[in-house]
This record gives sequence, C-alpha cells and structure tokens, in this order.
Amino acid sequence: MPFERVTQEKLSIGIARQIEDLILRGILRPGQRLPSERELSERMEVSRPSLREALADLQHRGLLTARAGAGVYVADVLGSAFAPALIDLFADHPVALFDTISFRRDMEGLAAVRATRHGTDTDLAVIDTIFKKMEAAHRKADPTDEAQLDADFHLAIIEASHNIILLHMMRSMYDLLRQGVFYNRAVMFQQRLTRGDLVGQHRAINVAIQNRDATGAQAAINAHLDYVQHALEDQQTAIQNEGFARKRLDIERQR
Repeated sequence: MPFERVTQEKLSIGIARQIEDLILRGILRPGQRLPSERELSERMEVSRPSLREALADLQHRGLLTARAGAGVYVADVLGSAFAPALIDLFADHPVALFDTISFRRDMEGLAAVRATRHGTDTDLAVIDTIFKKMEAAHRKADPTDEAQLDADFHLAIIEASHNIILLHMMRSMYDLLRQGVFYNRAVMFQQRLTRGDLVGQHRAINVAIQNRDATGAQAAINAHLDYVQHALEDQQTAIQNEGFARKRLDIERQR
C-alpha cells in the first residue's frame, strides 16, 4: 500500500488525511486490514502516539473500525446501494433487470474510455491479470470462479477510470450484482448464451483497453452488454411461452 512520509505541523491531521485519501480513491477497501501500528508508523515516519491519535479520530468518524485482537480495518463505508425490500422488487420485475443493464452500459462504457486515457500501466496490468485468471477459470466445469472474476474484471476497469464518484457508486452496485439478482450466469447458460461467448467478449474489451483504444473499448463494452440483454430477453420470452403453453394445456384438459 502506498503510505508515504507525513510532514505537517500536527502529524495526526496529516496521517488522517492520507488514510482518508486512500479510502476515497478506493485503494483502501471496506473490510481491508491496515498494517500493524509499528509498520504504519515506520512507513509514514511518524510517532506511534500521533498515529494512534489519527486512527482514533478516523474510528470516531466511522471510517475505521478496530477488532479486538485482530487489528484496525476499513469500515464498511459503502453499505448497500439498495434497501432489501427494493432488491426483492428488482428480482421479481424484469423491467428492473433491463434498466440495470442499460445503466451499466452507460457507466461502464464511460469507465472503459476513461481507463484507456487515465489508467496507469499498473491499472491496465491488473485488468489483464484478472482476464487471464478468467480464461483459466473458463476451463473449469464449475462456472462459479469465472463468474466472480467477471465481476472483478468490470470493477478493475471502473477503478482504472480514476473517477472517485463512479468508483464508489459502481463498487456498491457490484456487491448487489454478485448476489446474482441481475446477472445470473447459470440462468443465461440455459439459453443460447455460452461461456465461450462471454469470455470472447471480455477478451475484446481487454485487448482494446490494453491498446488504449477508447472507441474500441466502449464498443466492446456495448457489444457485451447488448449480448447479455438479448440473451435475457430470450430467456424472458421462453418463460412466457412456457407459461402460455401450460395454460393452453390446462384448458384443453378441462374440456
């Protein structure tokens, strides 16, 4: 973690500001454990009393939390983007599913463009590493790891966009997406969508970003999410047709 030497009249303020910045930029994530007090004081070149004062202030403000015998952690400052009752409504109403895909298309297309322009070489290397792990997971029969890496891949692009608001908004939203409310690969595999199609689409996204091709990256994101939307529309149509067929059969039986 990129902790730096602190030089300020009141050291505790400078320490707190640096940790705040790391949380704000998404480098320190909710639930992540901070280095030990000794390690932090050495990295930042500050006294332990000043460090303790800063950590206590951040805990008081709800940004950090101490766990007895385990250390200091970044608090769950994101929370959930949606209330549980609203999540239940989303799960039961297809219109919410397709509105979510449309929202993702807009936000992730923007993030992909920004990643090609503002992402560091390290950011792009992280995206590429996650994609390679996704390719390896693709060879497994169980799609669970691949689905997890899918979400990680998209979040890495958002992180590489270096837009703080976009980062925290989409990271909170992806906690919901990981629950499978909107993006259930297992359901999609029952239709024409295949894992091979998905990994190929992610490959196209990765290639464009690695080449810093903003237009290509946005087009690849759009193509991927259009494909997902069409597959889920097919799934909804199949469910409706199955329902109509059952009703017709019930009517014929009653005659």
